Amino acid sequence: MLSGLMKILRACFCPKGERHVYSGSDATGRQDGLLWYKDTGQHFSGEFSMAVVQANNLLEDQSQLESGCLSSYDYGPYGTFVGIYDGHGGPETSRFINDNLFHYLKRFVSEQQSMSVEVIRKAFKATEEGFNRVVSAQWPVKPQIAAVGSCCLVGVICSGSLYIANLGDSRAVLGRLVKATGEILAVQLSAEHNASIESVRQELQSLHPHDSQIVVLKHNVWRVKGIIQITRSIGDVYLKKAEFNREPLYAKFRLREPFKKPILSSDPSISVLQLQSHDQFVIFASDGLWEHLSNQEAVDIVQHHPRNGIARRLVKTALREAAKKREMRYSDLKKIDRGVRRHFHDDITVVVVYLNSNLGPIKVANLSVKGGSLNLRHNSLAPCATAM
Repeated sequence: MLSGLMKILRACFCPKGERHVYSGSDATGRQDGLLWYKDTGQHFSGEFSMAVVQANNLLEDQSQLESGCLSSYDYGPYGTFVGIYDGHGGPETSRFINDNLFHYLKRFVSEQQSMSVEVIRKAFKATEEGFNRVVSAQWPVKPQIAAVGSCCLVGVICSGSLYIANLGDSRAVLGRLVKATGEILAVQLSAEHNASIESVRQELQSLHPHDSQIVVLKHNVWRVKGIIQITRSIGDVYLKKAEFNREPLYAKFRLREPFKKPILSSDPSISVLQLQSHDQFVIFASDGLWEHLSNQEAVDIVQHHPRNGIARRLVKTALREAAKKREMRYSDLKKIDRGVRRHFHDDITVVVVYLNSNLGPIKVANLSVKGGSLNLRHNSLAPCATAM
């Protein structure tokens, strides 16, 4: 096993001049090889920390933190928006969400003059419809874009409430103080949509009672139609609109029989939590983190270490676990370049948002941070990437 790994390692070392370079629009974002991080910052309700590590040839994780005015007008409401967008099949969908979802949200907040579950649901719907238009326009020249999609996890802190909306299997975990013991309890806030979860399979089977192959166990992994693990997403139009499930789309994405209703959904699970003084922080992360750390392990790390650089610490802990699973040193894992790195771990994005203990707003100017802002060709597509 080790000899095989060393062959991969030797093949993937490349001169520094060929390595991917991050170009962050936020001046305080930094990089360390394939790791981008913003160790600390101030949002409307406290402090935050962000980190992103790239594994894929093209970074498929996108993320953002927006703080300040949440509407198109300066009179508010005010708060903090966090988005984690874990793409698959290519980076196009996650980039589209990163560029558009928050703007849709601000528009609908302005119309309603408040934050609500309805506003968030409408923003998700508008984002899905917007990307569908992109697919329709590009289909004649770039049909593989129909097989590109993204998970979408959003958190909004506004007026003492925390809204969590999710499609796919990224995860938001709350660190809550247990006053009687002084311990911090991990509370998962997001509902996940992954065929590996029995209740999710049952839901899909109930929606498609006449399709015995709606979920298939393939290589010991449950997949929708034997192709993809997640059951809800933005994009993945080939499993939502039958007119895109045909040639010239790659055969591995095409279904043998036509379908009459969408197989995947873009309707998010949304919950609302009224924040209390014992709610300490929230960890937002793509599934790349949760493959290596449990909810409680992640919360314990945040609780027992300094706030400055905490997202980077979580990412590095996950990378050390990934290296350990492959019987290699973390220092050797760091030397593996993007693309080949995907054989060892996924893209990983983490945003830790601390909640002000008195729940009062902190006066900061409007802030916009895009995690791991990359200098990539905007029309690049990875058509051979395998759906998650």
